[in-house]
Amino acid sequence: MLTALEQYDPSIYELIRQEAARQSGCIRLIPSENYVSRAVMQASGSCLTNKYAEGYPGKRYYEGQQVTDLIETVARERAKKVFKADHANVQPYSGSVANLAAYSALIEPGDMIMGMALPHGGHLTHGWKVSSTSRFFRSVSYPINPATGRLDYDHIRDLAKKHHPKVIISGATAYPREIDFEVFEGIAKEVGAYHVSDIAHIAGLVVAGIHKSPVPYADIVSTTSHKTLRGPRGGMLLCKAEHAAKVDRAVFPGLQGGPHMHTVTAIAVAMAEADTPEFQAYARQIVKNAKALAAKLLEHGFDLLSGGTDNHLMLIDLRKKGIPGKKLAKALDRARIVTNYNTIPGDDAPPMNPNGVRIGTPAITTRGFKEAQAEQVATFIKRVAENVDNESVIEEVGKEVLLLCSQFPVPDHFIMPNSTRS
Repeated sequence: MLTALEQYDPSIYELIRQEAARQSGCIRLIPSENYVSRAVMQASGSCLTNKYAEGYPGKRYYEGQQVTDLIETVARERAKKVFKADHANVQPYSGSVANLAAYSALIEPGDMIMGMALPHGGHLTHGWKVSSTSRFFRSVSYPINPATGRLDYDHIRDLAKKHHPKVIISGATAYPREIDFEVFEGIAKEVGAYHVSDIAHIAGLVVAGIHKSPVPYADIVSTTSHKTLRGPRGGMLLCKAEHAAKVDRAVFPGLQGGPHMHTVTAIAVAMAEADTPEFQAYARQIVKNAKALAAKLLEHGFDLLSGGTDNHLMLIDLRKKGIPGKKLAKALDRARIVTNYNTIPGDDAPPMNPNGVRIGTPAITTRGFKEAQAEQVATFIKRVAENVDNESVIEEVGKEVLLLCSQFPVPDHFIMPNSTRS
């Protein structure tokens, strides 16, 4: 039988099928990517996509909310439980919107925020100059220590005392080490600032107890619902009870209209999945795989920012190899290994052709890779890097990657079967 999509729009059906095959037949090392479960996928594609639900449970601006109110309440309560938070808002469309809402809940336009510099591992929405957050708020950035590749908390404290920001942001998008959220709380208190923590990348590790949670130490915690958390593409805010009303107003009506109820529904499912022993085992394996991958890369002569990793990602510094990050990322992609080229601290190359490559282990861990496979991936990367202009070697690595992927298949709901049309 033909699916509705195949019958109505065969060209899009075919493109989706191709993407499913691509995801199945490659090693996905982008740290922010993962595979969701069948249940999350079904919730995301459910009839909840048909429903507008502007407002909050019990206080909507549209009728017909008997079910949506229950779903959003379940999602909020599950998020509160797994993160041990006083309050949760599950409506932000993305982590970027969640970050802007967090700042808006606490301070006024024109006030100063302070976050990690983008080239040092921070996110655009931590006040970087090309982001709208730097237009709505004045911003100052803190670097990492170039000698250690780690955060220098004394320097961050000195910057805070000099600039007196109203919000200090902890968290990163390309930082491979554990962050001491308690120290950030102390710095914020010293200068009379609020502490906002962005754990979009490590949320799954936090829920599983692999990394310290910022919830006890931050006024507001922002996160995406995907990445290591392995849910749909959305955002969430967690906060202390005293900030709950301000957070909710900042999201709606401050920045958004109606929430995407199909995503909220899928978040509810993902939070239930995160509250299981199986999820904890998965999160532990993410870190084991990352450490094994990092150790083997170091053995193969690669330089890694800070010399390794505590979490799910690592940043390869290619300057000693003499290979531009973009060139290696493109070669790896041809070998069916998907990464992203990335600026590294102290990089004098342009952002579109930097000297770094960022990799991570959430997606391969979901597929069932263990340490032995992570080490094999490191050897694949070495072979491609040593033969970056040799297409025959790259093609051979790609065949070996495909064979490895066949031993760790993606769950069947990611594979759209070929048409049965006669």
